[in-house]
Formats: sequence, C-alpha cells, structure tokens
Amino acid sequence: MRIFFDENKKELKAVTCNKCKKELKVENGILKEGCFGADVLFGYFSNKDGSRHSFDLCEGCYDEMIEGFAIPVNEEEVTELL
Repeated sequence: MRIFFDENKKELKAVTCNKCKKELKVENGILKEGCFGADVLFGYFSNKDGSRHSFDLCEGCYDEMIEGFAIPVNEEEVTELL
C-alpha cells in the first residue's frame, strides 16, 4: 500500500507490504527497498468487472508468492537499472 504526501500522487510518503504489513524504507520520496507493485483493472468476463486492484509486497512476501507457482516466473539478468 502506497501513501503519498499529496492527492496528485507525486511524492511518495510510505510503502507498506499488503501481506505482512512490513514498512518499507522510503527516503525523500524514493523507495529504497525491493518491492513488488501490482495494479490490475478487471474487464469483461471476470467476476470483478470494472474493479481496479492494487497492492505492494515486500521482497520476502513476493518470494513466498512465486514459490507456489506451477510455472516458474521468467527471470533474466538486467545490467542497467533505471
């Protein structure tokens, strides 16, 4: 869950893992810790038509989640981080 200083969502104030409630490190509006952010808009043919879900997971909870996948996530090495 992300909390911003203003309603325009320009400056990040805090990030909390939606699963374990861990407070992630934020300094000067910059997230300084591994975080998985999800934002999905459900469309037609779902039971959640027109509903948007968003959440954040700390790295530990993300690792727990993908551990249970029947098909592993695609993973590749990236040399430039922006």
